[in-house]
Amino acid sequence: MPKRKDIKKILLIGSGPIIISQACEFDYSGTQACKALREEGYEVVLINSNPATIMTDPETADRTYVEPITPEAVEKIIARERPDALLPTLGGQTGLNAAVALAESGVLRKYNVEMIGASLDVIHKAEDREKFRHAIEKIGLRMPQSGFARSMNDVLKIAADIGFPIIVRASFTLGGTGSGVAYNREELMEIAKAGLDASMISEVMIEESVLGWKEYELEVMRDKADNVVIICSIENFDAMGVHTGESITVAPAQTLTDKEYQNMRDAAIAIMREIGVETGGSNVQFAVHPQTGELIVVEMNPRVSRSSALASKATGFPIAKIAAKLAVGYTLDEIPNDITRETMASFEPTIDYCVVKIPRWTFEKFPQAEDFLTTSMKSVGETMAIGRTFKESLQKAVRSLEIGRFSLEQALPDHIPDKKEFLKSKLIKPNSLRLFYIAAAMQNGLSIEELYRLTKIDPWFLHQIREIVDAENEIKESTPSVEVLREAKKMGFSDRALASFWKMTEPQIRQWREKGKIIPVYKLVDTCAAEFEAYTPYYYSTYETENETRLSDKRKVAIIGGGPNRIGQGIEFDYCCVHASFALREEGVESIMINSNPETVSTDYDTSDKLFFEPVTLEDVLHILQTEKPEGVIVQFGGQTPLNLAKGLETAGINILGTSPDAIDRAENRDRFQEIVTKLKLNQPDNDTARDTQKALQAAERIGYPVLVRPSYVLGGRSMEIVYDEETLKSFMEKALLVSPEHPILIDKFLEDAVEIDVDAVSDGETTVVAGIMEHIEEAGIHSGDSACMLPPLTIPGDVLDLIRKQTTMLAKELNVIGLMNIQYAVKDGKLYVLEVNPRASRTVPFVSKAIGVPLAKLATKVMLGKSLKELGFTESPRPKHISVKEAVFPFNRFPDVDILLGPEMKSTGEVMGIDQSFGLAFAKSQMATGFKIPQQGTVFISVNDQHKDRIVTVAKTFQKIGFKILATKGTALYLLEHGISAGVVLKLSEGRPNIVDFIKNGDMQIVINTSIGRKSSRDAYHIRHSALIYNILYTTTIAGARALAEATVAIKEKAWQVCSLQEYQKA
Repeated sequence: MPKRKDIKKILLIGSGPIIISQACEFDYSGTQACKALREEGYEVVLINSNPATIMTDPETADRTYVEPITPEAVEKIIARERPDALLPTLGGQTGLNAAVALAESGVLRKYNVEMIGASLDVIHKAEDREKFRHAIEKIGLRMPQSGFARSMNDVLKIAADIGFPIIVRASFTLGGTGSGVAYNREELMEIAKAGLDASMISEVMIEESVLGWKEYELEVMRDKADNVVIICSIENFDAMGVHTGESITVAPAQTLTDKEYQNMRDAAIAIMREIGVETGGSNVQFAVHPQTGELIVVEMNPRVSRSSALASKATGFPIAKIAAKLAVGYTLDEIPNDITRETMASFEPTIDYCVVKIPRWTFEKFPQAEDFLTTSMKSVGETMAIGRTFKESLQKAVRSLEIGRFSLEQALPDHIPDKKEFLKSKLIKPNSLRLFYIAAAMQNGLSIEELYRLTKIDPWFLHQIREIVDAENEIKESTPSVEVLREAKKMGFSDRALASFWKMTEPQIRQWREKGKIIPVYKLVDTCAAEFEAYTPYYYSTYETENETRLSDKRKVAIIGGGPNRIGQGIEFDYCCVHASFALREEGVESIMINSNPETVSTDYDTSDKLFFEPVTLEDVLHILQTEKPEGVIVQFGGQTPLNLAKGLETAGINILGTSPDAIDRAENRDRFQEIVTKLKLNQPDNDTARDTQKALQAAERIGYPVLVRPSYVLGGRSMEIVYDEETLKSFMEKALLVSPEHPILIDKFLEDAVEIDVDAVSDGETTVVAGIMEHIEEAGIHSGDSACMLPPLTIPGDVLDLIRKQTTMLAKELNVIGLMNIQYAVKDGKLYVLEVNPRASRTVPFVSKAIGVPLAKLATKVMLGKSLKELGFTESPRPKHISVKEAVFPFNRFPDVDILLGPEMKSTGEVMGIDQSFGLAFAKSQMATGFKIPQQGTVFISVNDQHKDRIVTVAKTFQKIGFKILATKGTALYLLEHGISAGVVLKLSEGRPNIVDFIKNGDMQIVINTSIGRKSSRDAYHIRHSALIYNILYTTTIAGARALAEATVAIKEKAWQVCSLQEYQKA
């Protein structure tokens, strides 16, 4: 069928901020869909609250609404834009849930908007577990036995019928929130209670356990003409019991017999037909009994899923793009495959290589959280590697993780009485390092049978790891030779690993390889196992003979991406890399992208002229650059990952474009930066460096507590802390010296109650333009990535702003910045201090670009190519009339034992943006976008530290004036009463019942304001904040945050808020 002509305008719902379980895969799929629909001539209207994505660039859709993804906001957009259709299947669970709410409330009917991609019936049939079970049983398939519970009584009754162990899953949640495995009644009560609390409809499913079964996923597409294609089979390395987003996964599936695969394929097709998915992609999950081969259905997603991005990158088949075209009426046999240009999308992809994905966890950010992988997701990102064999792919994936590992070696702690017992404890419970403990167990004599019994990982995978471990031992024992080296490289061993095995250096191994002509070749990802010619140059490396790269004699530049997403280095850096690619295309320069992240737009096959899906390590990047010979490389856009390679690349004779690595080092190296500060006569908080605990204690004594301590050369405030006393400093130093052993520890005077400022600028070496000055809403001491901030600044005097512009220009000139630069300042008692300078892209670049309407990363790329800002017409930054607020989004609900108090170490996974004409409304929108409701009435709870009591009075008065009741703990209530505010007293936890937590649980609190001084928060305060988090109550842990909340509540109460597109704001 040809495309539909009765639809002109389509509304797309994005997925909102990057959170655990819903990351940038949906930015990738949404961006693809926007491109595909506009290609077909449709007008696209987009809503998404995430400023860090390519999807919310004003060029991606015709109208871009950076607004909260709530049914209320989407209704306002529908009323304003009057779209003909709504496509909800590309925005993850967020987009799907918003669309369902709009359909059920009658909004779509009221405005005559058709839901395309998936009907309401289809969504319910797939998402409602009871309806899904009936559908599965109707077609003769089996699901685990289960029941639905809405109370603890129901839970116990169902559990008695099913028997332990039991899986608990909360309904209408994402990525396994509120779920877990219970082995006894006590655990069941705990997990089920948390699940009932987390569920939007207070419902949990109690399910028969299929722990230990093998888990698989099929990515499937179906069209209106009943054409069905299986895009990719994916096998989980871990057995059932570990969320599929937490497991190492392998494509294609490795351990299925042909008969088992055909059964699974038939089952997936039958499910698609029964559920009624007929215009798009779906993901169906299965479990297979390891001994009997019995097949059961786990679940399906009637939308583009997390695995769709992985399957698209693994096969080269653009699932989201095709899904968007199916939604507007095409059938699979009418859509050409971009890669071959000969076959149609109904031609099933075939791959002749192996793909391995490994999740990237950041447990180091949450030391109180247990490193235990279960049915609830905890990983923040993932990396993917492609090789000819599983062994090669696995080893490439390990070094792509960027956790300092270049082999499967795992050092065991000293003084373990029984190594085998220690290893068994690490193998029984799935954890982020289990792969490495398996290798260690093999080194320590555990058999494959024993490992299978402990881990339930299929013996085939264990044999593969055994072969890697055996090869490692052979290499260590053999005399280095060209033959051994060649075999080791074929198996995926890195130069770094081989250097450590043979007691050589990495450059020595590299030189030896080059001399022996042991260098990788590049193969094409072509969707068809080389049956047809591939037109899109998308490559992976392997050690074979035939090289498939196509060298051109055009001007070309390589961009090094940021590797896997993690807290501290997220999608914002991928955004900058994509913009670099766009800029190169505009300038007629061939772009070469090097990255290992399957979730992002940078690794889409048509973003750059060439894509190398490779680990971002010196070895792998150098191979590509030596093959392609670009005129230069951009390292300043991908965060710390490419910057860490800059010196090695420069030593190898590679031309680094833009700001030099030496200038970056001058800014990052404390002593060298001190020289700049002194030369330019700038103010800096008193500081020192230390390489041992004794020196640190002396430095802190001289500077005076509180001090801010951190290792040098880290991103995202890793291991950064504000220290108020000697004891805390001692324990900090022990940890910090482990994180950054070769670099000194930095010690600064902490400026309490200072206002922190972030500045993004672009310079061409002559002209420097200060593009955005952002004022942090929280006081200094909270990591800039975690603090809410506003642009333009609202409380900074004009003379200080002028000084900021002047000092930024001075620093850019001194460092000879060519490209982007970010500076953090603090203002205390009217004095301006420089905190740090980063002559590279920062995580605020996408936010500032959208707030001022100028694509900064694009401009910076053109500057790096030699253009001046004058030529580009950017010599002065626009001063927007609207207010933009950036707010951080945190993963605390995934880590139940972690306190939500913020500090200088970054903990947020993503961000949202609120835009309006007033600060109050912009801040209110940012809070709504993070998932909070701004209450119009009710009770505000206040409990603040003595040092904050004088500053909370105006906040309390504001809330009282607009009709809120105030409740406070005894000390705060007395202080408020003395200042004319009537406040009721509520008990602390330690004072008896009913206490504040009881009030929160009973729904009697609408806003919680609870501050602490330093890291030493009381147990009471922890429980208050934790309850607010679980019950999704608006909370703040800072005075500045409380002020902003008061202003937002007043603004929402005073007038109805409106929506406006980015394109309109930028025209104003």
